[in-house]
Amino acid sequence: MKKFFAQLRPLERRLAVGVLVVVIFVLNLVFIWPHHSDWGNLKNRLVTARTKLKTYQDTVAQTDVYQKQVRSLETEGEAVPAEDQAGNFVRSIQMESVASGVQIVNMTRQPTSASDSFFVEQAQNVNVLADDKQLVDFLYRLGSGGSLIRVRNLELQPDTARQHLNAGIQLVASYQKSAASPAPPTAPAVKTAPALLHAAVKTNSKSATKTAK
Repeated sequence: MKKFFAQLRPLERRLAVGVLVVVIFVLNLVFIWPHHSDWGNLKNRLVTARTKLKTYQDTVAQTDVYQKQVRSLETEGEAVPAEDQAGNFVRSIQMESVASGVQIVNMTRQPTSASDSFFVEQAQNVNVLADDKQLVDFLYRLGSGGSLIRVRNLELQPDTARQHLNAGIQLVASYQKSAASPAPPTAPAVKTAPALLHAAVKTNSKSATKTAK
């Protein structure tokens, strides 16, 4: 490289140095400067990965706790067959209304929905006529016990004589989902007619061979 520069004229040297500087600048611009933030990005990714790993490890360590919670949810509430849930819900409302002295004006059933992996929701719109004590007693009795009945919406207004409350209530009850029935055992394979015919021909051939001998 020194010999090369020694053979050049002063103007040529300046030109060569200028070209070399431009080449170095372009190489830095293309290959080095875009990667200045790579080390910081790598650090951030490493911190994120370690945080996620710790979260996963903490979650795995809580497996027993989650399993207990799942078993608790599976045994919570009334175990009522799916076909009897709507009737059971209505009977519970009627029984508590009689016990608390609330008069049911009308009831309207709402579509059934699945609230989560463990429960199915039954909903009823109920209009009742009662005084404040009867209404509070009615709602309290519905929410107590293992029925898991709760009030989703409540509208109150006085009746015409202003002696009772006319209440429009949307009641929701949660029932356990029926466990999936096990798959029926697979029946043993039955030989088809061609297979039976092939087996019979094979047996006859062996018998004929033995007779010939």
